[in-house]
Amino acid sequence: MHRPSPLFSLAALAVLLLLPARLAADLVWTPDGGWKVEGGALSSLMGEDGRNALDLMNKARLAEEAGKDGTALRHYNSVTKRYRNSVYAAEALYRTGLIQQKQRKYHKAFQSYQALVSGYPNSEKFNQVIGEQYRIASDLTDGKRAKTWSWFPGFRSRERGVAYFETIVFTAPYSDYAPLALMNAAKGYKKMNETPAAIDALDRMINTYPRNVLTPDAYLRIAETHTSLVDGPAYDQASTTDAITYYEDYMILFPGHSGMAAAEKGLDEMKTVLAQSKLVIADYYFKHRKNYKAAKVFYNEAITVYPDSAVATQAREKLTVVDAKLEEMAAAAPAPSDTPKPATPKKPKRFWIF
Repeated sequence: MHRPSPLFSLAALAVLLLLPARLAADLVWTPDGGWKVEGGALSSLMGEDGRNALDLMNKARLAEEAGKDGTALRHYNSVTKRYRNSVYAAEALYRTGLIQQKQRKYHKAFQSYQALVSGYPNSEKFNQVIGEQYRIASDLTDGKRAKTWSWFPGFRSRERGVAYFETIVFTAPYSDYAPLALMNAAKGYKKMNETPAAIDALDRMINTYPRNVLTPDAYLRIAETHTSLVDGPAYDQASTTDAITYYEDYMILFPGHSGMAAAEKGLDEMKTVLAQSKLVIADYYFKHRKNYKAAKVFYNEAITVYPDSAVATQAREKLTVVDAKLEEMAAAAPAPSDTPKPATPKKPKRFWIF
């Protein structure tokens, strides 16, 4: 039997490497013909392992079509374990995830999909699989129960759903689903009363995807989330100032957005609270410390924070009282004497002799 020369083999390899055609093959299923490999420069190079994998894939799909999901899963698992380097492995993982998702075994389905996007990132089904992962994460975050056995529903798992959103962002940061995943992760964190985590997710959304269609909503949501942390004018105002910053940024960056009325209302509330906090401090110095100069400083700050508010009007009225007190103090103070005081005589030096 004639064997090709080494030179011929090297030339053939070079041709394969330089082929402009897509090397990846597409799998097409037909009930009559089974799975067929179409397209791709290496679609016909299968070998014995490829034929064995094809046989298992056909058995699995026929079982799936007949409603025998258990049998189908066993065959698909055999393909992914024994023939992980074959052209069929990614499809087997995809079909496995679909069956598990249909059975509401969401955690197993997500893991199957994750094995596909991690192990076969060039798969033509990459974006489609990310979409299925997004749907699983959404269902779990909304409170849908996964099945632990064939019939018994499990517990709600919002935490797992939010973790899945974060996995999607990490795995496919440039996909269309990543911004959606961050927005929904923030929503899930808020439902779980993990407000700092919700703020972090929205902040990542704003900084990572500044031109995304969802970015205006992210600005408004992060402002509203900071607003939810405000306890009133008598407490720390860090969240108040943060909320004001995001409301103002939103109104400057997205003047025609549909949430403008909500932003204006929220900004009014936060600036009112911040001005009231200055008023509280000023009243304290005025009533309890009799420190009229400090009180005047904080009444003026209340006016500066929100000049056109009712709080500013109160501050101006109280400033008149403060100014009157300062004038009284100045009038009651003794006038400085023009006569210079005599210099204190120096004590005479004494010398001690020992």
